[in-house]
Amino acid sequence: MKTSPDDYGEESLRFLMQSLARVLTSIGQPRVADCLPWQTLWREQPHVPVAELPADIAEDCLQAFSIAFQLLNLAEENAVVQTRRATERRGAKAGESGAWEQAFTQALAAGLDGRAMAEILASLRIEPVLTAHPTEAKRQTVLEHHRRLYQLLVARENSMWTPAEQAALARDTDACLERLWRTGEIYLEKPRLADERRLIMHFLGSVFPQATMAFDARLRQAWTAAGLKEPAPAGVDALPRVVFGSWVGGDRDGHPGVTGDITAETLQHHREAALTLLDRDLEDLASRLSISLNGQLPPPSLRDAIAERRLVLGERATPALERNAEEPFRQYVNLLRASLPRRGEKAPGDFLRAGELDNALAPLEQALHSLGAARLVDSDILPLRTRLRRFGFHLARLDVRQNSTVHDSALGSLLCHAGVEDGAAYGDWSAGRRRQLLEKELRSSRPFTSPARIPSGAAQTALDPLQVLATHLRECGPDGIGALIVSMTRSAEDLLAVYLLARDAGLLEDLDGVMVCPLEVVPLFETIDDLERAPDILDDYLRHPMVARSLQYRQRRDGETQPQQQVMVGYSDSGKDGGIVASLWTLYRAQRALAEIGDRHGVRVRFFHGRGGTIGRGAGPTHRFIRALPPHTVRGDLRVTEQGETISQKYANQGTASHHLELLGAGAFAAAAFDRLGRNDPQDLPAIMDRLAAESRAAYRRLLEAEGFIAFFGQATPIDVLEASRIGSRPPRRTGQRSLADLRAIPWVFAWNQSRFVLPGWYGLGSALASLQRDAPEQLARIIEAKAETSARWPPLHYLLSNIATAWMTASLPVMREYAGLVDDAGQGSRILAQIEQEYARTGAMLETVYGAPLAQARPRIHSIIRRRTEALAPLHRHQVGLLAHWRELRREGRNAEAEALLPQLLLSVNAIAAGLGVTG
Repeated sequence: MKTSPDDYGEESLRFLMQSLARVLTSIGQPRVADCLPWQTLWREQPHVPVAELPADIAEDCLQAFSIAFQLLNLAEENAVVQTRRATERRGAKAGESGAWEQAFTQALAAGLDGRAMAEILASLRIEPVLTAHPTEAKRQTVLEHHRRLYQLLVARENSMWTPAEQAALARDTDACLERLWRTGEIYLEKPRLADERRLIMHFLGSVFPQATMAFDARLRQAWTAAGLKEPAPAGVDALPRVVFGSWVGGDRDGHPGVTGDITAETLQHHREAALTLLDRDLEDLASRLSISLNGQLPPPSLRDAIAERRLVLGERATPALERNAEEPFRQYVNLLRASLPRRGEKAPGDFLRAGELDNALAPLEQALHSLGAARLVDSDILPLRTRLRRFGFHLARLDVRQNSTVHDSALGSLLCHAGVEDGAAYGDWSAGRRRQLLEKELRSSRPFTSPARIPSGAAQTALDPLQVLATHLRECGPDGIGALIVSMTRSAEDLLAVYLLARDAGLLEDLDGVMVCPLEVVPLFETIDDLERAPDILDDYLRHPMVARSLQYRQRRDGETQPQQQVMVGYSDSGKDGGIVASLWTLYRAQRALAEIGDRHGVRVRFFHGRGGTIGRGAGPTHRFIRALPPHTVRGDLRVTEQGETISQKYANQGTASHHLELLGAGAFAAAAFDRLGRNDPQDLPAIMDRLAAESRAAYRRLLEAEGFIAFFGQATPIDVLEASRIGSRPPRRTGQRSLADLRAIPWVFAWNQSRFVLPGWYGLGSALASLQRDAPEQLARIIEAKAETSARWPPLHYLLSNIATAWMTASLPVMREYAGLVDDAGQGSRILAQIEQEYARTGAMLETVYGAPLAQARPRIHSIIRRRTEALAPLHRHQVGLLAHWRELRREGRNAEAEALLPQLLLSVNAIAAGLGVTG
């Protein structure tokens, strides 16, 4: 049993690996157990680490290694959680990066008082948005087994167990691992959207309601620990708004499986789950409010509320009133339960919106206060009202995303159907001609065609989801619907086209004779070029009268203090397009400029950060990411994607889930606090960053445009296996074209990670820094100063260089060379590999200059974590290289049945390596 925190999870890993070896041996797999990694940690007489997997048990070894890596991840997660708990017990959370205590103490030290800090907290809005990209390589059933194993690890932390109880925990762990072994890790068939939705619904309905309550408790505890004189935030309006969004069932960009029916089903699933959650909460509240008034009349506020509910419900009120005749508090809560809407029914007295239930809870709160039962208000009523504000009758807001080119095709089809000359070629029209048509049509409420005569194909594809949203809006209101996101936004016309499609779908609303859009139309700027043009596009868009009317309409409807326009910025495609340095810096510049454009129009720009799960797609430590955002762009409002395997990594277990919500909340608080105190960028660094980004992008593009690079990527990585995999429901390419431009950023990054090039996470920085060292050494010195762990540190640069250093440390030259050996044209492969090796060496040397020491010395914890994985991954990489060579040979020779038979083992190798690295794409 553990008596102190274990920073590296070694004690937990020892326990789990001994259990896994015991299980394997007991079920007749002792040779597989002998191949398991890290034996010096968990075995008294360790075997020599295997250099290659034995051919006759290779498939079983792959599964065993995959499980071993998942056990390592669980052990490390538990170690981190226990370390945080120990820090809290010592009262040392103010020194923990990203914690509420640190944010509060730093704000106090900088000059903010408790009243100002409470104002900021009450204004915060945090919205993680769950997306299902093909990066979650684990089946849902497997994730459930992992959650159970984690719970057993946490249970072992209790030092009070008797020997018999400890033995029982060990037996439970053995049984759980045997179930995991017999389940299998890979998808037997490509997952359906329903499978992905079920997984997301688990987090939305089962994890987040509890995690948000823990989030509130941690906030109040930290407030007190920080020594603030003002009372800790309490009450619905004093706490940050933590809400959730989802793309699963709404994101149709390149995903033909997301139909209008799927979107309608998803909205219904969200609503039913939210109402089930509320019904359960009200049932629990009724059981706890066993307050007897001993024959006295209930407080007037409660008496009047009961009478009102009885009147509107009619006979439906009778069971609730008869059940608890002498307990008016329970009577009233049961009347509220009876007023919840039911599927397919619209009965008199039903609440139509969550706000109506929230208002109906107020008399209950007043009645308890009149009895002097403030403690019961705090423990029973306020948590329910807070949860209701967060999850409502909708659970999460569902975004609908589509590509601008699909909208072009849809409009072309509608124009052709309406007899417009050359209408089918709308996507090829000049910007001026398209704008002229849009202006003309948006002044008219007459659609191109009736709903019954919509042409099949692109028009139907684009209008179906909008019609679904229009119906849901009329029946259930706007709470459960997010934004209409336009990916690959190239112009204001791309956004105005959505208004025109919304008109034909019956989504626009008539407001005193003029049309408004009740839903936000949101640009998604993804490539470097689009990000550079983004401020001009937004400026043009916000000038449009229909846009301005719609913004003002939604402001009044939603009770906002000013109009707001959401803008989504993409970290994935910009990184694939221009490399990591150019991507992050272009995003930084764009956000500052976009916020200023919004201010000029009297509109608050709300940024939606489309980050992926890996460094090459914008990932990195959450608190550092927020700290690195430009001044005056967060404004206490943070909307960010949680993609693929990061969802289960961050939110699978309640302690980890509430901690990640804390990182988001405390980060948004700190950004707002220091913006209020006037933070800004150093005057000289942006110009240096401009040069660094340009030099880095040039080096990156030289590689991508080198002769033979596309063939090298196709053969020196397992991209062809990933495209054949059953990991996600979404196709890896947007249109199916065999081009680098059409390939999604996710498989691009996934493939480079599998082969340990990790190229999207570091390539280009070395050339850029070397250029400064050669031509502008004073600028390099300034970068080193801004990266240092001193008061001169500049968060954007620190975040960028720290992430690149981690990616560079994860890459492996020996493994790269093994995969490069798969390239058919040996001469061409050698040339590309040499170019990559030179940049790798250059980047390592320049990072050593920046850090002042080799990275293994400067970052010992990261080095230790990566080294433990690298040693265990070596035989898996070697095995995958051999499998790839054989599989490709079979396919070239037309032996497709044999190739197909080999695919499951290849996918097992993908799974095992992804588990070892802790990331996919």
